[in-house]
Amino acid sequence: MVPVLALHFAVAAGAPWIFRRWGRSAFFLLAAVPALSLVWLAAQHGAAYGAGLDETFSYVPGLSLDLAFRLDPLAWVMGLLVLGVGALVLAYCARYFKDDDEGLGGFGGQLLAFAGAMFGLVAADDLIALFVFWELTSVLSFLLIGFARARLAARRAAVQALVVTTAGGLAMLVGLIVIGNAAGTYRISAILARAGELTTAAPTSGAMAVGALLVLVGALSKSALVPFHFWLPAAMAAPAPVSAYLHAAAMVKAGVYLVARLAPGFADTPYWRPVVLGFGLATLLVGGYRALRQTDIKLLLAFGTVSQLGFMIAVVGFGTPDAALAGLALVVAHALFKATLFLVVGIVDHQTGTRDVRRLSGVFPQARGLGVVAVLAAASMAGLPLFGGFVAKESVFGAFWAGGAAGGEAVLGEPWGAVVLVGFVLGSILTVAYSARFVWGAFARKPGLPDTPFKPVTPVFVAAPAILGVLGLVYGVWPAPVDAWAAPHAGSSEHLAAWHGLDLPLALSVAAWLGGALLFWLRDAVYRVQVGVSRLPDAERLYRATIGAVDDAAIWVTGRTQRGSLFFYLAVILSVATVLPLVVMLVTRPAIPGATFFVDPNSPLQAVVWVGIAIGALAAVRANKRFLAVLMVSVTGYGIALIFALQGAPDLAMTQLLVETIVLVAFVLGMRRLPAQLRDRTGGAYRVARIIIAVMFGTVVVFAGMFAMGARKSAPVSLGFPEIAYSQGGGTNVVNVTLVDIRAWDTLGEISVLVLAATGIASLIFISHRGRGLGPAHEVETGSVGRVRAVEHTPRSAAELSVARTFATVERDPWLVAGRTLAPERRSIIFEVITRLIFHSMVLFSLYLLLAGHSAPGGGFAGGLVAGIALTIRYLAGGRFELREAAPFNPGILLGVGLATAALAAGVPLLLGGQVLQSAILTMWLPVFGDVKFVTSTLFDVGVYMIVVGLVIDVLRSLGSRIDEQIEDRMRADATRELRGRREREGGPREGAEPQAAGRGVARADSSRESERA
Repeated sequence: MVPVLALHFAVAAGAPWIFRRWGRSAFFLLAAVPALSLVWLAAQHGAAYGAGLDETFSYVPGLSLDLAFRLDPLAWVMGLLVLGVGALVLAYCARYFKDDDEGLGGFGGQLLAFAGAMFGLVAADDLIALFVFWELTSVLSFLLIGFARARLAARRAAVQALVVTTAGGLAMLVGLIVIGNAAGTYRISAILARAGELTTAAPTSGAMAVGALLVLVGALSKSALVPFHFWLPAAMAAPAPVSAYLHAAAMVKAGVYLVARLAPGFADTPYWRPVVLGFGLATLLVGGYRALRQTDIKLLLAFGTVSQLGFMIAVVGFGTPDAALAGLALVVAHALFKATLFLVVGIVDHQTGTRDVRRLSGVFPQARGLGVVAVLAAASMAGLPLFGGFVAKESVFGAFWAGGAAGGEAVLGEPWGAVVLVGFVLGSILTVAYSARFVWGAFARKPGLPDTPFKPVTPVFVAAPAILGVLGLVYGVWPAPVDAWAAPHAGSSEHLAAWHGLDLPLALSVAAWLGGALLFWLRDAVYRVQVGVSRLPDAERLYRATIGAVDDAAIWVTGRTQRGSLFFYLAVILSVATVLPLVVMLVTRPAIPGATFFVDPNSPLQAVVWVGIAIGALAAVRANKRFLAVLMVSVTGYGIALIFALQGAPDLAMTQLLVETIVLVAFVLGMRRLPAQLRDRTGGAYRVARIIIAVMFGTVVVFAGMFAMGARKSAPVSLGFPEIAYSQGGGTNVVNVTLVDIRAWDTLGEISVLVLAATGIASLIFISHRGRGLGPAHEVETGSVGRVRAVEHTPRSAAELSVARTFATVERDPWLVAGRTLAPERRSIIFEVITRLIFHSMVLFSLYLLLAGHSAPGGGFAGGLVAGIALTIRYLAGGRFELREAAPFNPGILLGVGLATAALAAGVPLLLGGQVLQSAILTMWLPVFGDVKFVTSTLFDVGVYMIVVGLVIDVLRSLGSRIDEQIEDRMRADATRELRGRREREGGPREGAEPQAAGRGVARADSSRESERA
């Protein structure tokens, strides 16, 4: 099963490249992926219907988190639908779309990835893995529904579907966790095996009932049951292939599948049957009623799908063997006829340009083959004899009449049994009526309307719906295969058959046909009645009202909290951070440790450092210039680094030192756009408030730390880290091994957040593409970068700086291009010499820290910071063109490659039979180096190294190079205004030569950028 998933996702990732080479015919290649997977699935029939096919990969054994899959009869049948219909829909796309349609590569990849995610969902045997695939289908559905990004309706429908299904998914996640904790395992097969005990015996019965109810919330939202049904009709803004696959055969079936999976074990819990039967019946009737008044044939099918989903949930959720057999038979029939009809609608819309029944007329004589396919599918949907829908519906009526094969009472004998069966019959009447309305509306010739022009359709285009329609007919005539597939899952003694004889289920079916035919015959009167009566409560209107209320509340809160006052923001944050811990401490009254020392009595130097830190903090408060304040804050940071060193933590000390240096540089670079003076100081009563909040916050933090130190009741887990670091991680540097091995999951999450933060900051600063680079340094006019004063205004420069200009003029670019690009007055020869001396050594030292960090102070983070500081020094010495020469690549790419490297280092052990982030220790002998021990977690550290370097380059380009350009633009503008003003005062010409400035000779890429800014 894992190779099937890997194949789907791998080909989906390469889909854009495939489409660039093959055009829309690439859909055929994509269709081959689920088709091949279908062949593999068919070959697994014996294993699935025997003991079951299990695959398990443990990635967090301590938390019992497994990537577990199990192929049993239910998963096998659902996989058959997911892969089979998916292959046909992808092939259909090759003629539905045009070669010049935008975004086909992304669309094809997303549709194929959805097929893989859906297969993973039905095959998952772990609750958490199931939830991951569940949410992945929601995200991919959002992308597929919003394929037509230029259309507001598509974007709105995509967001609506995502919000509704994700909200239900969050409730479901809580339910899954409750069930997993109560059962003591997250394996679905193990939970169902013990379901009888868990749902009836204390103390787990209550938790299992609540968990099951929360899971049903997720299932109902995913399968668009009342009151969540409104998102499905809105999702018809998606292309027809998406509707045929996601909203007929796959995604909306996820909730049906989950209910079918859990019903055998949870149907007897207090809330299960009332929920599935009540909401299922309501959805069946509401969807059918709404379908009768639709004039868009796609919306008609959408509301019909809503109705059928309610029907399926009610049947599969009932929990008896006969109901399970009938429910699975209904799921198969529905996938065949509803996917067929959506594909037919796509062809009709594609060839005529409309889906409105008031404009469609006479299509059948022009497209008889397509009309026959539509009639086959509609007849199955209506439950007519010789079709799969009839076989499934007869089995439903039989299951709910007889009450199951276990000898239980007839459902009609239950207090609510008659209501359920009558509801099913009424729903079936509505289904017959809207099935006939669909065929009439799409294909019939209507009085008073001219025939709608229908472009000829190719056999390849109609092949997919034709295959599905014929399969529905074959299913109705020969239901034995489906019966053989469904019976082992259901455990029922009943069987599917094309004819059960003259019995009550047949009578109910006849009543449904007659009632549906009467409704269709009186369609005009029915439509007028529907329009005349008061409208039913509109769930979509309620949703929009709720979203609007949330938006209004957000605006109200934002207007009162986001006031543009830094004092207000900090006061709120620090006050909350003070009051909450203080209240907890006052209520719980924790014991203060007997002896708490913040200064080691054996190290008097620590007292001196603490005094220095206090002086730096007070100086930062009293500073009247921004640079001085930042410098004093850095003094406190460097002091903390020294404390770490004195406490015997060299790794922490070095990291703190390097981070403090990078932060100081970033602050200084950014402050160039801010006034030098700190003029707007808060005074008066606000100053007193600031002092009170600061003192209270500091005091509470100190006491909270003291109480936390005295609250420990067991030995810290970190006491065993040194031994684990050496025996399992293969290193003696406990800090680094903890980051890349013992607690590598934390590090992976942190670097992911770091990459996201860097991307967000870059997008705010660059606005457009952050990879926009400067031109090559050899195209820059010698000595032009940073030259902003006009030659006419500074005649002394030619004489006084002639020596420097001569020194700067060279025939080729030196290693440090500042010698040629920077204006002489902007250069620092001492800084350049120092850069030449230390840059290469720092880069080598950073690599040493990276490789040696596993057993000595260092690591990827520290090494990346050292390399970043080396690049910072080179930028400070040579300017933005020097940074471009030192790092001639997009930092975003480096960030992505670093994160991908770390992710690969985490996932590769899983493919080799190990666990996620598991390390291997390799010992070898190398020439020159001798005996070498290499731990594979170093590859994870390499990813961290690249991310840190990419982040530093991002900071230098955004806060350095970008601001350099802006400052020079402003200075050139000032010089231009000054020169023009001088000319006007002297009576000279107002127009003529412009002042010579830095941008005059800078690379051609720079000049084009200047014109864009102008």
